[in-house]
Amino acid sequence: MCAAMHSAANPIMPIPGLIDPVPVPRAVTPREDGRVDMLGLTRAQMKGVLEEAGLDQKAAKLRSKQLFHWLYHRGETDFEKMTDLAKPMRLWMAERFIVGRPQVVEAQVSNDGTRKWLLRSDDGQDYEMVFIPDADRGTLCVSSQVGCTLNCSFCHTGTMRLVRNLTPGEIVGQVMLARDALGEWPKGSMASANDDETDEDSQYTADGRMLTNIVMMGMGEPLYNFDHVRDALKLVMDGDGLALSKRRITLSTSGVVPMMARAAEEIGVNLAVSLHAVTKEVRDELVPLNRKYGIEELLQACADYPKANNARRITFEYVMIKDKNDSDADAHELVRLIRKYKLPAKVNLIPFNPWPGTDYECSSPERIRAFSTIVFEGGISAPVRTPRGRDIMAACGQLKSASEKKSKAELKRLAEEKQAALG
Repeated sequence: MCAAMHSAANPIMPIPGLIDPVPVPRAVTPREDGRVDMLGLTRAQMKGVLEEAGLDQKAAKLRSKQLFHWLYHRGETDFEKMTDLAKPMRLWMAERFIVGRPQVVEAQVSNDGTRKWLLRSDDGQDYEMVFIPDADRGTLCVSSQVGCTLNCSFCHTGTMRLVRNLTPGEIVGQVMLARDALGEWPKGSMASANDDETDEDSQYTADGRMLTNIVMMGMGEPLYNFDHVRDALKLVMDGDGLALSKRRITLSTSGVVPMMARAAEEIGVNLAVSLHAVTKEVRDELVPLNRKYGIEELLQACADYPKANNARRITFEYVMIKDKNDSDADAHELVRLIRKYKLPAKVNLIPFNPWPGTDYECSSPERIRAFSTIVFEGGISAPVRTPRGRDIMAACGQLKSASEKKSKAELKRLAEEKQAALG
C-alpha cells in the first residue's frame, strides 16, 4: 500500500500517467452575479450557506430540508415553483442562490437509441455522459474526471491528459440532467406553506423509470476522485433525494487497490474491475496501472471486498482485442485466477470499440464466442456485451471530448471566426 494513503497531509498517490491526480484541488469559480449554486450540496452544506446568507439556525435547518427535497427528489431548478416556501422566501432565495445544471454543448442519439451528451463546466472544461436504454433497464454512464491519468492503451479517453476532477455537483448534475432529458421527475405538486396558495393536487407519484441504473464508467478513474464520487453517490442514494438503490449503482475501477476497501465501507455500491488481461506483460501494456498494483494484488483486493457475495458479484470487464488477450489459453487462465481467489464474479466480454488512431482490432465474433464458452464451462458467467452507440463514439472506451486538445487561444479564435461568419 502506498505510504501516501496513510498521510492526511499528503493524500495524493503518485501513479503512472502524465500527472498525479488532482495535485491542487480546484477552487470553485465564483459566479459573476455572486449567487451560490446549490447543486451538489448536502443538507448540512445547504444549512451552512443559508446561515451565511443571514437565516437563523432554526430557519436554515427547515429551509435546507425543503430545498434538498426540491432539488434532488423533484428536480426543480426554479425557486418560484417551490410552493411550500412563502413567496418572500422564494424571492430571497432566487436573489442569492441558483440550482445549476451542466451546460449541454452537444446531444447525440445513436441508431440504437443510445444517447451521448457533451457537457461543459462553468470553467470551460468538457466531459461526456452516455445513456443506454434496454428493454428491462436504462443505464447512465457517468464521468468522474475531465480526462484521465491512467493511459490505458486501448481506451480513447486514456489518450487525454487529466485536466481535473469533477465536483460532486458536476457528477450528480449528470444524473439530474439525464432525468430532465427523460422527463423522469415525480409528477404533480405539493401543498404550499401558505393557506391561500394550497394546491388541490397535493399528492404526486413517481412514474415508471427509464433511468434505472448508474455506472461510474465514463471518463476518468472514480477512485482517484474518491471524495467527490462518494459525496455525489450519497446524494443519488439518499432516500429523500434521487433515491436510487446502491444495488443499482456500479463503480468501475482499473485497480486502485488501496482505495477499494474504503469504497466498500464508505460507498457500498457494486464493484466492477477493468481487468482486460490475465498476464503481467499484456496487462502492463493495456492497463499501465498494473505496473503499480499487479493482477494478484488486485484479485486479492477483490477477494477481500466486503460487499461481494453471490447476490452481488464482482464484475470483471474484459475488452476483446484480436491476438492480444483473446486466446483459449487466456480464457483458461482467467477461469483459474477467479477460482484461485474464490471470487463471486461474472465476466463482461466487451468487443473492442475502434477509435481514430488505434492500432488494436476487435476479436472476431467466432473468437469471442469460443472465449466465452470456455469461461462459461468453467462455471463463470461470461456474457458478450453488445456494442452500443458506436456510430456516435459513445461505446465503451470511446469517450473523449474533442475540444480538450485546443488551447484557449484556439478556442477564442474559433469563437471569433464563428461570430464573424454569423455577421
